[in-house]
Amino acid sequence: MDTIISAGLMAYGMSGKIFHAPFISAHPGFKLHAVTERHQKNADKDFPGIISYDSTDELIADENINLIVINSPNYTHYEYAKQALNAGKHILVEKPFTASVAEAEEIFKLAESLGKKVFVYQSRRWDSDFNAVKKIVDGGRLGKLSEVHFRYDRYRVEIGAKKFKEEPMAASGLQYDLGPHLLDQAISLFEKPDAFQKILGKNRPGTKMDDYFSIHLSYPNDVNVFVHASMLIVDIQPSFVVHGQHGSFIKERADVQEEQLLKGIKPNDPGFGVEARGKEGKLTLIDKNGDRTQELISSETANYIDFFEAVYQSLLNNAPFPVEQQQILTQLAILES
Repeated sequence: MDTIISAGLMAYGMSGKIFHAPFISAHPGFKLHAVTERHQKNADKDFPGIISYDSTDELIADENINLIVINSPNYTHYEYAKQALNAGKHILVEKPFTASVAEAEEIFKLAESLGKKVFVYQSRRWDSDFNAVKKIVDGGRLGKLSEVHFRYDRYRVEIGAKKFKEEPMAASGLQYDLGPHLLDQAISLFEKPDAFQKILGKNRPGTKMDDYFSIHLSYPNDVNVFVHASMLIVDIQPSFVVHGQHGSFIKERADVQEEQLLKGIKPNDPGFGVEARGKEGKLTLIDKNGDRTQELISSETANYIDFFEAVYQSLLNNAPFPVEQQQILTQLAILES
């Protein structure tokens, strides 16, 4: 393979415009070659000269493309992934990867048989707030952990316009929308749980799909991890709460990358990925004498381009990709249960 990877986006909605195109174009190892735009043609305004195809079939058939980003509606991921692999492309698939473990295993096996790579876009591992939590947990300052909460709260009482999220179909509902983010963070930090329990709820007037979930992940040594999301939380709660023998760490959801990208700030602009002051995590420790101390912990700068660097290194140098296949299979087993 050439040292420049030619990439194509399957769609240029919010996902393509905000989460993929800016980083692919900013990374020196990638070329943003083409995109599919079925209706309005907007990509050329942002990336002059880019090829805009009318259909995914045309995109997949482009012999100049090495990597296809499958950022189409959830229920299409499985079929498009197979089609792209059979056309000789590596693939980067948005979350949720597929609707089931069986579909995911089929895609992984197909890719292996064809000598192609599959990447799953679990970008929230590269959020500043989560990495602050990871640093605290890995550093051992809290001692033996007992209770961990990761949550994603929103208040959106109206039913969204995206049918693939709101209508009964494969990989729809809140658990398949936000569950992959929260479960991937938990699994990347604590690995596969010994057991889990899940509660789903429908709370918005007229909803057809779950708009609430709470999943309890049980780990060895009595470590209990809870992931929650709801569409009807008026008073947003801290997104990360970690309790251990020696203290607690509490952190708001404070990563600014999505907000900055929506404002047109680019990944290589000064200040990109730098959390605002006042969003520091609060670390409370207690010593053997019962004395408490509190410390504000600032997050390190975050940039999703590090995710694309991991993709690049895997393609060019066969480096291990951080989002492992078994982790994705564990996530999907919980979601489809």
